[in-house]
Amino acid sequence: MLIATELQRVFSFKNNGQQMTLTDPEPRWTVEKVLNFYANTYPILATAKISAPKFRDDTIEYCFESVIGTKG
Repeated sequence: MLIATELQRVFSFKNNGQQMTLTDPEPRWTVEKVLNFYANTYPILATAKISAPKFRDDTIEYCFESVIGTKG
């Protein structure tokens, strides 16, 4: 018998070289809306892009990658 469970979303990004993990503020929001929500607290996320999701254990992880300071 298969049991379907909803995966919990987590969001991560690097801030001053340190990996930060953020919880999902609202599961019904899109990933873009979550990024905009956290950009108010972490200004480095204002220009970040969203990487492809990674599945880890019972979570789905989205990485926010800052494009400030990168060339190309």
